[in-house]
Amino acid sequence: MNLLPRLSIVACALAALSCPHTTTAADWPQWRGPNRDGLSAEKGWQSAWPAEGPKRLWEQKVGIGYSSMSVSKGRIYTMGNTNDVDIVSCFDAEAGSPVWAHTYPCGAKDPNGFQGTRATPTIDGDLVYSISRHGHLFCLEAISGKVKWAKNLVQDFGGLEPLHSGGKEGWGYSGSPLIEKNLLLVEAGGPSGSSVVALNKLTGAVVWKNGSDVAGYASLVALDVEGERCFMQFAAEHLVLRRMKDGSELWRHPWKTSYGVNSATPIVQGSEVFISSGYGFGCALGRFSLKGFEEVWRNKNMRNHVNSCVLLNGFLYGYDDSELKCLDWKTGEVKWANRAYGKGALLYSDGRLILYGQGGKLGVAEASPEAFKELASFQALQGQNTWANPVLANGRLYVRNIDTLAALDVKKH
Repeated sequence: MNLLPRLSIVACALAALSCPHTTTAADWPQWRGPNRDGLSAEKGWQSAWPAEGPKRLWEQKVGIGYSSMSVSKGRIYTMGNTNDVDIVSCFDAEAGSPVWAHTYPCGAKDPNGFQGTRATPTIDGDLVYSISRHGHLFCLEAISGKVKWAKNLVQDFGGLEPLHSGGKEGWGYSGSPLIEKNLLLVEAGGPSGSSVVALNKLTGAVVWKNGSDVAGYASLVALDVEGERCFMQFAAEHLVLRRMKDGSELWRHPWKTSYGVNSATPIVQGSEVFISSGYGFGCALGRFSLKGFEEVWRNKNMRNHVNSCVLLNGFLYGYDDSELKCLDWKTGEVKWANRAYGKGALLYSDGRLILYGQGGKLGVAEASPEAFKELASFQALQGQNTWANPVLANGRLYVRNIDTLAALDVKKH
C-alpha cells in the first residue's frame, strides 16, 4: 500500500492547523446568526484595516429595505423593494454575481418614511424562507429561487400587521422566520387565535396556531426550559413563553413600549433573559421557569430601538438608542459608553465587536468591559443608510445601506 498520499494529506492538515493565519470560516444562515444571538464562530479574520478599509470585493443594488443578510453554501441572500415590487435576491457570495431573484408585488410605503423590507431570509438546508412587510410568506429553493410553497399571514391565517399603540398603522411585519426541526414558526399577530403559526416547513401545512397577541417587531427565539422545548415571543405588549409543541402559553410579562415597538430579539442565557426597548423605555433582566417570570433588575441604561445587544462573558454590548454601551449582565451597571457610531447594529467574533453605524461607518473594537478601544474604522457606504445588521461569513464582511449590498475581504492572506 502506498502511504505517501495519505501522509501528504496528514502533513497538509497539520500545516494548516499550525499556521497562524488560518481562518476558521462559518456560515450565517439566519437573522443574528446560527443561534440568533449575534455571535459568530469565525476565527482569524483581519481587523488591522488601512484607512480606506478592507478590500472591496463587490457591490450590488438590492432594492430599498432594512433586511439584513443570510449566508449559506457559498451564496448570500437578502431582500429589498423597487417600485412596490419586493425582491428576494441571491448572489454568489465570493464574486457577487446574481444567481436568482424572486419578485412579487408588495407595497413599500411607510407611515414615517421607512420604506421597504424588514425581515431577513432564513436558510434551512436547500430552502429559503422569507416574509414581506405585508405578510407574504415564501418557501423558495435555495439554488434556483423557485417557489416551493407560499402563504399570506393576513389572508390565510387572519393575521394582523403590527400596529402602533392605539390601533394606528404600524411599520409592517419584521420578525424573521424561525426553523425548529420540521417546523417553520412565524408571528402572524392579531386576535384570531393565530398570534403565532407553526407550519410544516416542507409543505406549508398548518401544524398548529395559537395566541391572540398583536405582533411586535422582534423575532422568535427557541430555547429549552426545564427539559421542555419552548420559544419566546416579544409581542407588542408582552414577553410570552410558549410551548414549541402546540404554542400554548406558559406565562407572560407585561412590556408596553411606545407605539408597540418591541424590536430587539430577547437574549437568553440559562434561566435568565434580557429584554430592551427604545423610546425611553429601558431594559430588564428576568429569571424564569416553566411556571413564571420575575425581574432581577430594570433600568434605562440600555434602550435598544431597533437592534439587539450581544452577550459575552457576562457583559452586554449594544446601542442605547444612539450611544454604544457595555452593561454588566448581573447588575445592569454601565461599564462604558461611546457615541462614535450613533444608532446602529453590531456582532461579535473572535474577541472583537464589528460595529456598523446608521451613517455608514464600519469599525472594529475590542470586546472588553474595561473600556471602549477602537481598532479600525472607515466609511463603508455613502448615501442613505439603514440599521441592517452586518454579517461576517467565510472571511467576508457584508454591509448594506438602504439599497446597496457590499462585500469586503477580511481574510488573513
